[in-house]
Amino acid sequence: MRRLATHFRYGLWDGSQQPQLSGDQVLDAIAEDLMEYGDLKWAMRNLVSRGMTIPDGAQIQGLRDMLKRLREKKRERLQQFDLSSVMQDIERKLAEILDMERNTIDEWLNQDSEAFANDVLRKIAERSQETLNELPEDPAGRMKALEKYEFLNPDAQRKYLDLLNELRKAMTQTFFKNVENMVKDLSDGDIERLKDMVQAMSEMLVKKIAGEDPGFDAFMDKFGDMFGDDPPQTLDDLLEQMRRQMAASQSLLNSLTPDQQQQLQSLMSDRLGDPQLESNLRKLAQEMDFLDPQGSRYRFDGKQQVDLEAAMDLMNEMHQIDDLIDQLQAAERGGNPEHIDSELAQSLLGDEAMESIDDLKKLLDALEEAGYVRPTGDDKWELTPRGSRMIGQRALGEIYARLRRQSLGNHAIPEEGRFGERLEQTKAHEFGDPFHLHMPRTIRNAIDRDGPRTPVHLRHEDFEIYRSEQVTSTATAMLVDLSWSMALRGSFQSAKKVALALHNLITSQYPRDSFYIIGFAAYARELKAHDLPFLQWDEYLLGTNMQHALLLAERLLAKHDAAAKQVIMISDGEPTAHLENGQAQFAYPPMPATIRETYKAVKRCTKKGIAINTFMLDANQYLKEFMDDIARINGGRVFYTSPEKLGEYVLVDYVQHKRKKLAGR
Repeated sequence: MRRLATHFRYGLWDGSQQPQLSGDQVLDAIAEDLMEYGDLKWAMRNLVSRGMTIPDGAQIQGLRDMLKRLREKKRERLQQFDLSSVMQDIERKLAEILDMERNTIDEWLNQDSEAFANDVLRKIAERSQETLNELPEDPAGRMKALEKYEFLNPDAQRKYLDLLNELRKAMTQTFFKNVENMVKDLSDGDIERLKDMVQAMSEMLVKKIAGEDPGFDAFMDKFGDMFGDDPPQTLDDLLEQMRRQMAASQSLLNSLTPDQQQQLQSLMSDRLGDPQLESNLRKLAQEMDFLDPQGSRYRFDGKQQVDLEAAMDLMNEMHQIDDLIDQLQAAERGGNPEHIDSELAQSLLGDEAMESIDDLKKLLDALEEAGYVRPTGDDKWELTPRGSRMIGQRALGEIYARLRRQSLGNHAIPEEGRFGERLEQTKAHEFGDPFHLHMPRTIRNAIDRDGPRTPVHLRHEDFEIYRSEQVTSTATAMLVDLSWSMALRGSFQSAKKVALALHNLITSQYPRDSFYIIGFAAYARELKAHDLPFLQWDEYLLGTNMQHALLLAERLLAKHDAAAKQVIMISDGEPTAHLENGQAQFAYPPMPATIRETYKAVKRCTKKGIAINTFMLDANQYLKEFMDDIARINGGRVFYTSPEKLGEYVLVDYVQHKRKKLAGR
């Protein structure tokens, strides 16, 4: 069968080729928190909160930084604008209209000619002047009185209609977004259609509340053109838009002084020129109480003036900021950014924020695709055994990296050997050695002796073989102190890391070895490696029960008769509890019975050939004396170290005493 060629196309990097997040990158980013808190949800919360840097240097913004930018944006808006200027702008526009009209009246009154036409114009001007002189003082009263006034100045009339439309728009915008098509140059037919739309909206709400089909599609077929270029796609979208609009309008009123609130409400009421329409809108507002459109109060103290339309836009922006802040805070609390509106983030914070949110939404997917986590239902996730192994591998690599920096190396350098596992180093072949021939070195030895010629003649002294080492099977029980003091002193996370790292080392490089993990506080219990990332200290039961831990280790190691057996114990203090009739007895300072029962457990292990090597994270005089007694009874060793160096101590000791080297001859 002919194989089709595969073609690839390459191009210059233009910034649009976004690198894919890998599960390894995400796991690395949460590993520390997972080990610290033992909670996958908590680790994901911290990750989405702080963000992460991926290996190519790209930065995924965290929710914490986005929240900071949003709050700063909100603060800037509050310090920028003067909301009281809304009423000042309306009063200024109204005063400008009246000034223009009065100037025209004065021109008509000051006509020199006594012709009939001018006399008629003068009388009209006198009546108009009288009407203007009798206007109420408040802006709302003046707007109401001017509705039936016949302007003499066409420009003044146009400006008045513009102001009237602005107020109509503000009133309609209380309910609907993108209302330009609803309120511009309203004719009688437009009024009737707007009334029909409001009535149909009320009927939809009644049906929705009753659990019936509200007929949204039919509604939009009939009235969709009234909602501008971005009409709602569902009834829920429409209701959410209306809730936001009502809340924004209420926020505008809440942010004004009581006198300004009253004036603006008076200006906006009865502006549509149809009592039935305005009654229908009030009824719609009552029916929408279930949306709970409560407005906020914003304390603006800036100097930049805004008109009514800009103020409504500003209120919408402030509510969008608050909505996005609520979304980010909810996502930060739950560690799940799935419900953040990326487009809203883009409009308020820019493209980079939208891309970061989209990346944050992919974090769990990347972990799941890599097989490191799996869903457990109810929007919950858990670490898989593979994920636990990877964290152990990471912990092991971290310890080895520190060893390399300290020039200690990963393993003890093996001596020349004859039997067992093959090493990369070589030696001259001797009688009795396994014939693991290193061919390149063997031929090189012959060439070095006779020179470069063919054929190459080999002699026995040319043979060079791989070194080998004898490896014994070892059964190890690691005893990890879970008492509260380990957490208080910052030792607990280090102990978990070492347990995971040693488990990873043994399973990957010494598969014939056996490894058990035992946690102990008031009681001891066997732990599984995949549970270690979630392991927490025992904060409810006090005590450090070394006796119970040693007895459990003895029972587990008894399964391995032929293997070398050892206990690796990590603790930060002396025993303070022991078992009596199956119940833990606690006392601090330790009671004599606790010390006595612990010594008995040490002697039992010693009789069974179990070496006890202890790594202590504290070094007071009493503790040293106690640990020296254990070493004297058992013949094991005691190391005094810090949480930072615990891993190096344990791993180096394990590797050094794991292999028995045979001296080369």
